[in-house]
Amino acid sequence: MRETKDPTAWIEQLILSFWAESTENSLGFGSSEKAWDKPLVGSSRATDPLFARYASDLAPFYWTPLQAFKLGFPDLDVTDKELSIISWVLPQTAETRKAQAQCTELPAESWARTRDFGERFNCALRLHLAAKLTEAGFPAVAPERLPEFAYQQSERFGIASNWSERHTAHVAGLGTFGLSDGLITPAGKAVRIGSVVAKIALPPSSRSYSGHQDWCLWHARGTCGVCAKRCPAEAISEAGHDKEKCKAYIREVTAPYAQKTFGTRATSCGLCQVKIPCESLIPPALDPYT
Repeated sequence: MRETKDPTAWIEQLILSFWAESTENSLGFGSSEKAWDKPLVGSSRATDPLFARYASDLAPFYWTPLQAFKLGFPDLDVTDKELSIISWVLPQTAETRKAQAQCTELPAESWARTRDFGERFNCALRLHLAAKLTEAGFPAVAPERLPEFAYQQSERFGIASNWSERHTAHVAGLGTFGLSDGLITPAGKAVRIGSVVAKIALPPSSRSYSGHQDWCLWHARGTCGVCAKRCPAEAISEAGHDKEKCKAYIREVTAPYAQKTFGTRATSCGLCQVKIPCESLIPPALDPYT
């Protein structure tokens, strides 16, 4: 077992080192340009009541951290009191955001490549961190990488997965939800997110919000709604995010376009994440850190 006086700092350094040094953090096709800016990192405890609430809302298929952990380590005798969850946010680079902001109906090449190769890096980071923790004597699992990970139809919320990276990051103090369902983080909404569940005691990150939509101008002030205007599928409105419209536009329009034009394989769109007040920050009027 690795001896460390500050496990939180050690874990954050594992993430930052992999981000800085891994050749997988690129736009692919031989590019040396990084897919992501410097990650944000937070943590939570498996006993946080929000996890039980999510599992109840999406019963019977949504995992609690303990259920996800037990899928990876079925023979370990462990309780939720022994588990922590490490979450991270990978921000899009300024160059990619600038390119994407010029688009109105189809994604920019760098955005499509980040959605493909950048998410491959995110998956590699999940597995890397889980492996490093396990090797150090802290068994860990990346729920999104489990063979059982899947999407199902929820009667209340429509299509949903059995582990949400966004909701997990919300518990870890890394952001609140916007009108489009995207997570508004201190690095904005143009991000991807990952997490790992580990048998380690970490202090939970503080949450500088009380509600799950506190950093969205529309929900907090009744203003903005720019993300709805940016959506070419008209899948965002005052009523929120229409998942079926969004999914159809991506599968039928943007993903085939990106594959044919750029050679990428991922389902990219993300037009609602740029050229908006929360693209790369918390809107100043709502920022608790200023």
